[in-house]
Amino acid sequence: MNKKLLTNAMALLAAMAATAQKSFDVTVVNDCLKAKNNVPVVIKLDGRGVDAKSALVTDGGREIACQMDDLDQDGRYDELCFMTDVNGKSSKTLNVTLYADGTPRIYEPQVYVEMLLSNKKIKQQNKQNLYISELTVDNGTNPYWQLHHHGAAFENDMVAYRIYFDHRQTVDIYGKYRKGLELRQTQFYPDSTQKAAGYGDDVLWVGSTLGLGTMRGWDGRQPTMLEDVDRRSQRIIARGPVRTIVEVEDKGWRQMRLGGKTAQAAVAGDRRTAPVDMTTLYTLYAGRRECSVDVRFSRPVPDLRFATGMINVKNSTEFSDGEGLRGCWGTDWPVSAKDSAGHKRETVGLGICIPKEYIESERPADKHNYAYVIKTDTDRLHYMITFGSDNESFGYHSDEEWYAYLKEWKDDISHPVTIREE
Repeated sequence: MNKKLLTNAMALLAAMAATAQKSFDVTVVNDCLKAKNNVPVVIKLDGRGVDAKSALVTDGGREIACQMDDLDQDGRYDELCFMTDVNGKSSKTLNVTLYADGTPRIYEPQVYVEMLLSNKKIKQQNKQNLYISELTVDNGTNPYWQLHHHGAAFENDMVAYRIYFDHRQTVDIYGKYRKGLELRQTQFYPDSTQKAAGYGDDVLWVGSTLGLGTMRGWDGRQPTMLEDVDRRSQRIIARGPVRTIVEVEDKGWRQMRLGGKTAQAAVAGDRRTAPVDMTTLYTLYAGRRECSVDVRFSRPVPDLRFATGMINVKNSTEFSDGEGLRGCWGTDWPVSAKDSAGHKRETVGLGICIPKEYIESERPADKHNYAYVIKTDTDRLHYMITFGSDNESFGYHSDEEWYAYLKEWKDDISHPVTIREE
């Protein structure tokens, strides 16, 4: 091979190597005096010059857990996510390498998510085995009783949530005594042996209330269920190791009834009655108590109003800063009266934090809910929910402690870190 051919071949190999991987630094800057722990860092993968199939993240040369997520389920990874700690008034630089081949690296899971169909041949509530990743049903079909724990359930070592798969789409909670992943073992319904061993359990009765941060319609007087939809879906988007994402989709939602005048208004072209698609992502990160709720509509919806908030737990006290942070602390049975055998009254703290720009009004507490009327001038909504159980060996045990935590929580999420790429 002559020198020119050799040079061209070497240049081609170098170009192939360059396109096979890409390495860059990510600097996480914390401008707050307080240290920030378990900070999620999310990197968009589009436009990187490499169709990433795997990734490596190092912190001072030490490999740390990361995950790649295909958010739109098109077969290509959209985001890279990892967690880090940053001291107060400081920064940390990590290195990211993206590879055009291979598969995502495997790490010890710090989160867990599951969806199951109920297997009628198996009587034990914590031994179900019909795992699924997604389900879509047409209007008029209610899979609530065919799905084990009634919808997707997900956890990290501190908390666990589930989302009802029916017209309520209520967010419910599972409290723990000790830190650890346990839904794979209990499947939201621990048996007597597991309870004796210190496993957690369902700690809140939600019924048809707003539960914890459930997204509902608003008819001008009260929250409304998501009954009038063409199709509804739940699917698992991300399984870990550092975050779970559950997607709830409502196609063709006619969310305003307008006192029975829907048909006439629709004929007149009233956009408030035109169907809208709503997609809600519930994201839970490792080591963090809160769950992020991100809502996307198929069009801008400045003409519509929605409701969210929390159940008014019996005997609860209430806290609000009047600017989107609200919480309660109370005690009630976690199940209906007919199912109360084997359960005890549970004390929980609930919390929600909604950006001010989305709030139309904070409703006075009624016997069911602490509610908000919310809106958006765009096609997006975002808020966060959190909770604690008095059972926790690592948590909060009075309303004073819980409300102090809520204030610190809002301050923390109101002053996010800055992410710079270099």
